[in-house]
Amino acid sequence: MVNQTLAPYKADFLRASIEGGILKFGSFELKSKRISPYFFNAGNFYTGKLLREIGVAFAKTIIDAHKSGVLEFDIIFGPAYKGIPLATATTDKLAQLKPETYDQLCYSFDRKEAKDHGEGGNIVGAPLKGKRVLIVDDVVTAGTAKREAIDKIRREGGIVAGIVVALDRQEKLPAADGDDSKPNSSAIGELRKEYGIPIISILTLDDIIEGLKALGSADDVKRTEEYRAKYRASD
Repeated sequence: MVNQTLAPYKADFLRASIEGGILKFGSFELKSKRISPYFFNAGNFYTGKLLREIGVAFAKTIIDAHKSGVLEFDIIFGPAYKGIPLATATTDKLAQLKPETYDQLCYSFDRKEAKDHGEGGNIVGAPLKGKRVLIVDDVVTAGTAKREAIDKIRREGGIVAGIVVALDRQEKLPAADGDDSKPNSSAIGELRKEYGIPIISILTLDDIIEGLKALGSADDVKRTEEYRAKYRASD
C-alpha cells in the first residue's frame, strides 16, 4: 500500500505511473549529464486507461489548489507537444468532476510553427486575449519550454495564472562552474522567482520516495534517496 500521507489521487497516480512504465527505475543519463536512478516520461500515457489516470490527477490537483485560493484561471493551455493531450484530458476531467464550475472551461494549445493559411496563427482552441491562462505540462527541466509558452501566451494578450506539472523533481540546476556541491535553486524555483506565479505539481520526488517504499525495491529507494541528497534544490 502506498504511504497514507499521500492524497488518494496522488497515490493512485504514482501507482499508475509505475505500473504503466511511465516512471522507471534504473540508470538514466539526463540532458544535464547527471545519471538519475529514475526517469519519468509522460509521453507514455498513451492508453485510454493511463490518459484517464493522468487527467484525473491533474484535475484533482487543480481543484485542490483552486479551493485553497492558489489558482484562478479561465483557460487551460497545453504547450506543444506533450502538453496538448494533457490540456484536453485535464479540461475533460475538470468538467466531469466539477461541472458546476468547469463545464464551460476552454482549452488551447500552440503550434510549433505558425499556420499561414486557413485561420492562421500560432494558437489552436480558445482565444487567450484578456484571459487568465493556466499552463499544464509534464515536467520542468531547464524551464526553457515554459518560458517560450509564457511568451506566446503574453503575445496573444493572455495573462499567465500559473503552471501545473505532473512531477517536480526538486532538483537543483547544474552549476555554471560545474561544481554541483554548491546549493542552487531548481528550474521551478527560478520560474517562480522570475514570473511570480504559482507552480504546482501532482507529485514531487519526496512523494515518489515515500511511495516507493511500498511499491519498489529497497535498492531503488536507497539510490533515489542518495540522488535526492546529492542534487536537492535549495528552494
